[in-house]
Amino acid sequence: MRIRSITTRLAVPLVLVSLIAAGCSQGEESAGEGEAALGATSDINPKDVSELRDGGNLRLAAGALPQNWNNLHSDGGDAGTGSLLRPVMPRAFTTDASANLSVNTDYFTDIQLTGTDPQQVTYTINPKAVWSDGTPITWEDLQSQANALSGRDKAFLLSNNSGFDRVEKVERGVDDKQAILTFSKHYADWRGQFAGNSFLYPKTATATPEAFNKSQVDALGLSAGPFIVQSVDRAQGRVVLGRNPKWWGATPKLDTITFSVLDNAAMLPALQNNEIDAIGLANRDELKTASSTPGIAIRRAPGNQWSHFTFNGAPGSIVAEPGVRVAISKAIDRQGIANAIQNGMVADPKPLNNHVYLAGQKGYQDNSLGFDPSAAAQELDALGWKLNGDVREKDGRKLEIRDVMYNQDVWVQIAQIIQQNLAQIGVELTIETKAGQGFFTDNIQPGNFDVGQWSWVGDPFPLSSLNQIYGYNPDDIQGNYGRIGSPELNALIEQTVSELDPAKAVELANQVDRKVFEEGHSLPLLQSPGNLAARDTLANFGAPGLASYDYTKIGFVK
Repeated sequence: MRIRSITTRLAVPLVLVSLIAAGCSQGEESAGEGEAALGATSDINPKDVSELRDGGNLRLAAGALPQNWNNLHSDGGDAGTGSLLRPVMPRAFTTDASANLSVNTDYFTDIQLTGTDPQQVTYTINPKAVWSDGTPITWEDLQSQANALSGRDKAFLLSNNSGFDRVEKVERGVDDKQAILTFSKHYADWRGQFAGNSFLYPKTATATPEAFNKSQVDALGLSAGPFIVQSVDRAQGRVVLGRNPKWWGATPKLDTITFSVLDNAAMLPALQNNEIDAIGLANRDELKTASSTPGIAIRRAPGNQWSHFTFNGAPGSIVAEPGVRVAISKAIDRQGIANAIQNGMVADPKPLNNHVYLAGQKGYQDNSLGFDPSAAAQELDALGWKLNGDVREKDGRKLEIRDVMYNQDVWVQIAQIIQQNLAQIGVELTIETKAGQGFFTDNIQPGNFDVGQWSWVGDPFPLSSLNQIYGYNPDDIQGNYGRIGSPELNALIEQTVSELDPAKAVELANQVDRKVFEEGHSLPLLQSPGNLAARDTLANFGAPGLASYDYTKIGFVK
């Protein structure tokens, strides 16, 4: 499952997938550090818990408070909400620095593929696992979530069905602490159904559309992590997580984790002023400033967040015609964008050339259409969009497109480069910046854009997002905010996510990717460098590489 992000930074890095090393180049901006070796280590200042002091408050920045605390809901599937939920909600698997999956034994003692014809997966729940009110976590919680995400009842407003449309039934196993999922058809990314960027919720939150859609708009309900939501102050824009008194696992070193909503421009000054303890670094100027700040260390591991340029293909949109979208894509100099944005942040800036796999991940290959402004101009001519002065027109309508993005310097800089590129072929781009609060619910989800810029944040289950983002189902948009697709692409996605042979699935996924380019759905831009600035006394937190955090071990050195 992929979740969305409005920023080109991540204050709290999420689980990463298998990427190439892309650390900072040596020199002034890199503060004397070398490149990160991804797939081998994490850069989190690892310390044994005996070296950490008991207590303390980890202070982090947030771009906005959640629109919905249910990250399974269409309003809750974003990176900011995910960051808040990771310390408080169950997930089925954890990953190490090499992206190897392990059962998250705090919640499950065993998870096995126990059949292939039909496909069956058996989850055995930790006997000690309880919700924050002391209610046991049982098979009924998994059953209720599977039913909600099945898509059978369109009243559930889903961020992603996570393959539960393929689950025929969920049954009780040997006791209430075991659930058996039986699939009606194969699902390749079954391990990600309660993992990655998706959490397990209690049945009280998923039993009905009313509970699913509305019960967690204002506050999180029951949770089950080492921390719980202690307070939410919407006036001050602050969320405080405290230790969960019902937690059965290792006692956290921290007392609290505080998230404060800050404007993007205020985040680095807040770090410098000792008001927060860590931020993602969006550009080389921030990297240079953070590197020279006393008490701040730079942590490096390439990120799984990637920026893109998504078109609105809905009827009536200025870019509803596929050929127009493809021509515009060919006119954008993504290598130029990479050079401008990431020089000094990574050793060899490159654009991202795949919608499914990140650079260095098994399966990654360049399926893009290339940079060819001459061809782009010719294709627009052939489609009837003729130059009239500096801007093309057709049937009295100018080829002017609105580019909507979060108000952040890096996003604006990217848009300005694209604006210059498109002006060369007679396309006028207007830059519209928006506030973080309500960015998706007010702009992207309802289609209030011609093109939009935001980031997707991946996890180790890339196939699970194919239908979510690139499948076109008019009654179930999920993450396909541009409303672009075709029956042919839907069929190819279906074939891919049904393939249990990993090698064949990779081959099919790349066919999906090429088709996405050819339909002019969206244009991937850059993969995040993943650089993060953190208090140098902060341990077991930073740039995790391919690993997931253990929130019980994060703390400050004695």
